[in-house]
Amino acid sequence: MTQADFQPVSVFEPAVAALPLVCDSPHSGETYPADFGAAASLAQLRQGEDTHVDALWSAAPALGATLVAANFPRVYIDPNRTLRDLDPELLAEPWPEPLEPGEKTRLGKGLIWRRMDKATPIYDRKLTLAEVRHRIQAYYEPYHAALSRAIGDTVRRFGAVWHLNLHSMPNDAYERLGRTSPHPLADFVLGDRDGSTCEPEFIALIETALRAKGYTVARNDPYKGVQLIAQIGQPALNRHSLQVEIRRPLYMDETSRERNAGFEALRADLTDVLSQTAAYVRERIAATESTK
Repeated sequence: MTQADFQPVSVFEPAVAALPLVCDSPHSGETYPADFGAAASLAQLRQGEDTHVDALWSAAPALGATLVAANFPRVYIDPNRTLRDLDPELLAEPWPEPLEPGEKTRLGKGLIWRRMDKATPIYDRKLTLAEVRHRIQAYYEPYHAALSRAIGDTVRRFGAVWHLNLHSMPNDAYERLGRTSPHPLADFVLGDRDGSTCEPEFIALIETALRAKGYTVARNDPYKGVQLIAQIGQPALNRHSLQVEIRRPLYMDETSRERNAGFEALRADLTDVLSQTAAYVRERIAATESTK
């Protein structure tokens, strides 16, 4: 297997008694591999980051959760996409396996991004198959392996898992998706793929906790969740997965990527949300144990 330029993923284990709660931040990586070879500027590329999301939820281990975070940027390769969600227009040669590019891939934002927006291509060249395979083997696969271990170990120990897939979203999310909306973008968007990836009480808990702090919250609009929650969330098997999107101006300047005056207040609020989530998970596990 080819090697990454740096540690591609960080795993923060529980600092107290472990709970079946796993959090992951697949898009907050800020370290750019030396072989990226992008024509777009670093400032342009950074617009694709969910910058600081891992820091916003950094209290997770202190509350008994595992936190998994990517250190590489999603524009280089996106661990929240399937390996078939690859844009053939990006490649110098035909991909040897069948591809299934989705709608966002057609916008240039698939497994490997082709453009930042309509006016900003990322490359002035095509990528070779060797380049793509290197990104998969050195970055994508280690991230998936780390998250899979965290989920698998939790399920084996507790017989259940509650998973938070953590993201942030640009203030012009609807425009970037080529959509219009009759209402403003919510502060938080919770995605459970229209009720299919977690028990309804789990998403209701997070929504209620956020609304109680004065935030606006939407469900599955405009983001429902992609590969990771679809893969992990199996409520019938007591595996519950929820995507959480945060509107970026709440905590950072979208141009400079610097934390703004709201960062610490938001982090404190999310720490409290995590505390409520940890209590909920403890109650659910206790209830399960009492029926055995």
